[in-house]
Amino acid sequence: MVDHRPEAQWIALWERIEAHGDPQPPYHELAGRLAEPHRAYHTMHHILHCLEEMARVRSLAIHPDAIEMALWYHDAIYDTHATDNEEQSAALVTHILRGAAVPEAFVQMVVRLILATKHHTEAEDPDTRLLVDIDLAILGQAAPIFDTYEQHIRQEYAWVSHEAFRVGRTRILRAFLQRPTIYATQHFRQLYEVQARINIARSLKALEEQA
Repeated sequence: MVDHRPEAQWIALWERIEAHGDPQPPYHELAGRLAEPHRAYHTMHHILHCLEEMARVRSLAIHPDAIEMALWYHDAIYDTHATDNEEQSAALVTHILRGAAVPEAFVQMVVRLILATKHHTEAEDPDTRLLVDIDLAILGQAAPIFDTYEQHIRQEYAWVSHEAFRVGRTRILRAFLQRPTIYATQHFRQLYEVQARINIARSLKALEEQA
């Protein structure tokens, strides 16, 4: 039976990539970051949802363990005042993996995947497309889940004025709708594309009404 507890999933990954040393200190350090009080959406709950999505598409990945490690760390550093969270998160995982004597090729793969989440643009390689689609899976969830996500994003940007947030969020959501497809892979398009467009259009309408 597969153990779905976060720590057990982390330890299993650590063992699969043959990382040296005790897996628990890096896990607890990361879990502590994900529990920071300024986070509402970018928490362990988001990581676990990503890992659930990953489990369903694992067979489609070329380097599934690299994607999984990138999912664990892609929001490790999260400060809504900063513009380099992905770079900082990539630097952190580099430090952790090099310290555990993980091969540099794997480290660089994880770094590249994390940096791809900065702009969520469609990538050339299959693993990056899967990773970005997993990170965007929240957009295609049932309306109540999506609405909670939108509320949590607003909480994380509570320091931003109403109008500035409205304008910025409108720009981001509209960019998704303007894409030929929100999701880069057939799996996620079939699963979430229609609902994501419904959710985003509804959110844009609500933002427009707040003007």
